[in-house]
Amino acid sequence: MSVNKEVKRITTHILQEMKHSGEKIAMLTAYDYSMATILDDAGVDVLLVGDSASNVMAGHETTLPITLDQMIYHAQGVVRGAKRAFVVVDLPFGSYQGNSKEALNSAIRIMKESGAHGVKLEGGTEIAESVVRIITAGIPVMGHLGLTPQSIYKFGTYTVRAKGEEEAEKLKTDALALQEAGCFAIVLEKIPAKLAREVSESLHIPTIGIGAGTDCDGQVLVVNDMIGLTKGFKPRFLRQYLNLYEGILEATQSYIKDVKAKDFPNEKEQY
Repeated sequence: MSVNKEVKRITTHILQEMKHSGEKIAMLTAYDYSMATILDDAGVDVLLVGDSASNVMAGHETTLPITLDQMIYHAQGVVRGAKRAFVVVDLPFGSYQGNSKEALNSAIRIMKESGAHGVKLEGGTEIAESVVRIITAGIPVMGHLGLTPQSIYKFGTYTVRAKGEEEAEKLKTDALALQEAGCFAIVLEKIPAKLAREVSESLHIPTIGIGAGTDCDGQVLVVNDMIGLTKGFKPRFLRQYLNLYEGILEATQSYIKDVKAKDFPNEKEQY
């Protein structure tokens, strides 16, 4: 039986129980009220207001341009639509790196102005001080290791991370450091499945995988990719459940045709 079937709101405690019971955590991104409402009604456990909004909502090449104000705006709509799911918000690039006081202030703004339930930070030991400081203020923190998109210019590529022994060992060390700092969960992005399994088994907090194999405690996808709104983006780890791009394209073409032909609106569609 599902751990979370009857609960009114998913919490960090329930996510912990899900890991211990072996129930997988289903997580998706959301950026607005309408989508959050649908995903919440479907029963998703966690909604991530991802800085991927920079890509899929604003059309930027990377996640770097999106601002804290913009993240708060997206989060406000998602929180209004989520009656049951746990809502996590990404701290955007430049709002926490290298300064734990600024990290805390950014996290407080997100919590106060959006009503979200937690924040997510990219990085390992280098952000541990910020994680501790945010958690000390009573704000739940989710970590993020592996491919960290905010560091794309450092990596120079979106290929799989931690394939080599040295980077794999650092990732293991970082995961334990984030757990020790107080993170309630960690996203593992685009790393070898074997490594993700080792990390997941070594931690008592849940891991959420994206391109990290089946042995993580949960999975996350960008919702626009999952429902086929993103044109031409089909990485190996993505399972596309719909093709809304084609559906919306065809519907729009039909609408244009009917308008041009003076078929819309008809007599029943006017006052």
